[in-house]
Amino acid sequence: MRADARRNRDLLVAAAIAVVAEEGPDASLNEIARRAGVGPGTLYRHFPTRDVLLAAVFQGRLSRLCEQSEELAESRPSGEALLAWLRLLTTHAMTDKGLGARMMRPTATAGVDCWAMLRAAADRLLLPAQRDGFIRADVDFTDLAELTTGIAQAASDPARADRLLTLTLDGLRTHHPTSAPGRDA
Repeated sequence: MRADARRNRDLLVAAAIAVVAEEGPDASLNEIARRAGVGPGTLYRHFPTRDVLLAAVFQGRLSRLCEQSEELAESRPSGEALLAWLRLLTTHAMTDKGLGARMMRPTATAGVDCWAMLRAAADRLLLPAQRDGFIRADVDFTDLAELTTGIAQAASDPARADRLLTLTLDGLRTHHPTSAPGRDA
């Protein structure tokens, strides 16, 4: 790709990130081109469909989220790493204004299989947490993705989302039988 074409593509992605953050995934493509300082024809040469443009926006954010799962897996105990990453995932879902829901279909969208990327990142943390007894063995990535998305949509602010996530994860943890209060064990 020529330098000027690469610059235009980068300008379009940067403008799309800003406009989608403000307006959601149905944002005006003309507004994106205008903010990038290019014409609509340039936008369509680089991104022939809305989904191709959205995939470029989402893939960058998703790649960082996947990198963070690797960093957490290497630096923290399994349960702590999973919890920290689910907090990042919830925050991510709170800021994407529906972009994640649109891009997270379990099939490739515009040549990017966002679902597979995120599943691999989650499994890197979920499987060790299950093996270590931190979280129930019957919990899978789909459960976590739907729970975090639901929390992100329901929460009014990050603090509320964190509380809801903590409550939810308490229900997903493995519980060891203990004697009932007031009874001799």
